[in-house]
Amino acid sequence: MSREAPASVYEIPPVEDRPLRIAVLGSTRGTDLQAVIDAIESGDLDAEVVCVISNRRKAYILERARKHGIEAIYISPKGLSREEYDRLVMKELEKRAPIDLILLIGYMRILSNEFVRRYRWRIMNIHPSLLPAFAGGMDLDVHRAVLDYGVKVTGCTLHFVDEGVDTGPIILQKPVKVDEDDTPETLKSKVQKAEQEIILEAIKLFKQGRLRVEGRRVRILPDKP
Repeated sequence: MSREAPASVYEIPPVEDRPLRIAVLGSTRGTDLQAVIDAIESGDLDAEVVCVISNRRKAYILERARKHGIEAIYISPKGLSREEYDRLVMKELEKRAPIDLILLIGYMRILSNEFVRRYRWRIMNIHPSLLPAFAGGMDLDVHRAVLDYGVKVTGCTLHFVDEGVDTGPIILQKPVKVDEDDTPETLKSKVQKAEQEIILEAIKLFKQGRLRVEGRRVRILPDKP
């Protein structure tokens, strides 16, 4: 952080001369992770997924990681408080330091304040609605709520994680039209495509040091010549 900047302003430093090191926390199939992997393998994204950690042994996101030679780690939450569990996750992340960015992809846990403080402005979460609308829900429940409410436009939001639930500063959003014949499943498919687009864009902006947090706002800085 610049010494001249007020405490409410933080400019993400660029990661130069090496790939961005990403850790992923997930509990579901990890469809959005596949888009990240594909972009890395095609050379479109200068990054590497260092590890994928899940609280569910049979979560397909772990198998997806293994198929691409990415370290897949299961940590059982049984009998652990939120803080105890997150300390185990942090221990795994520290073993693989440096971790530049942590992506939450279908991660069905709320992070402890200690975890958020440790990795402040390095944790991004993807949410399948245009926040603050339909905050707090997960996966198909969000799309079902969108259809039940009758909205015409939904979308997705990528935000930095703070101590609240879906309350962190918004990095990027992308709208998705709701069609009359949409089901929760078809809507999820359309929204996931938008999710993948903004995740890849945000990773590039993060690596380039083009994100500045100003209170609740995230400014996208111009590309440096």
